[in-house]
Amino acid sequence: MEKMPVFIKIEEYNDVLDLVKAVRNKLEEAKATLLKINDLKNEEDHQLEMWQNTLAEVEKKIDFIDHSLSEPEQF
Repeated sequence: MEKMPVFIKIEEYNDVLDLVKAVRNKLEEAKATLLKINDLKNEEDHQLEMWQNTLAEVEKKIDFIDHSLSEPEQF
């Protein structure tokens, strides 16, 4: 199959280049947004882990108090 040259108008060529540039810019914006979302998710995961640890500590303390009140020491 022989390759034939393709001729297009300069205005259309420039329009295509502008469109490709716009799409590339939107792609970069999307990547940056995805990075921000990922950072927020990581921060959220960290905060949730801290809350879980705090709740576990509170639960241990409540269990200790409950156990201490339920079974006082014998003298």
